[in-house]
Amino acid sequence: MTHLLILFFATYSAAFMATVPPGLLNMNAAKASVEKGRLNGIIFSLGVSTMIMMQAYIAVYISKFLYNNPQVIDILLKAAIAIFAFFAIYFFAMAKQKKKRKFKTVNLSKKNSFFKGTLLAALNLLTIPYYSSLNAMWNEAGWIKFEAQDIATFVFAAACGTFSVLYLYVFYFNKLEAKTNTFSKNSNYILSALMLVLLMITLIRIFYN
Repeated sequence: MTHLLILFFATYSAAFMATVPPGLLNMNAAKASVEKGRLNGIIFSLGVSTMIMMQAYIAVYISKFLYNNPQVIDILLKAAIAIFAFFAIYFFAMAKQKKKRKFKTVNLSKKNSFFKGTLLAALNLLTIPYYSSLNAMWNEAGWIKFEAQDIATFVFAAACGTFSVLYLYVFYFNKLEAKTNTFSKNSNYILSALMLVLLMITLIRIFYN
């Protein structure tokens, strides 16, 4: 039971931090709330979170397949290095940008908000490798096993972490909007540092073997 709590909060935190920087999903959640009402924004956020659950589930089984085939463990670890390095550079570059960025939004109606949320979330192709790499790290740390309750906890935590951020954007965007640049810059530095830590752990794992 204890390892499930650790797994939940570790995955929740990773999902939360990955969704914090202003981007396509959270800015559209805010737009839906401002233009169509908060309920519409929540429905959109539920659509996003549902797709995140599906992507996290797929990521778990990709990780499981790789770990059940020892000959490809090195490939997984090297892929994780590439992914973490990319995210570290990406978030650092985003943090260094000083100009105010404009985010693309889409028109939403209450009828199709859920569908639009799932569609936009599905367009983010980096979600699956991100959660697959996290799952591999949690497995190495002993926080997750490839069992039903562990997988369910991982998937649910990923969805909850994402939904929490979208919920904050839906209800508090007006207050956050004036501080968007500073908020985004600081969160991107934190994410860049987190990716570097995960990168170092993975490198140590490779050399240790």
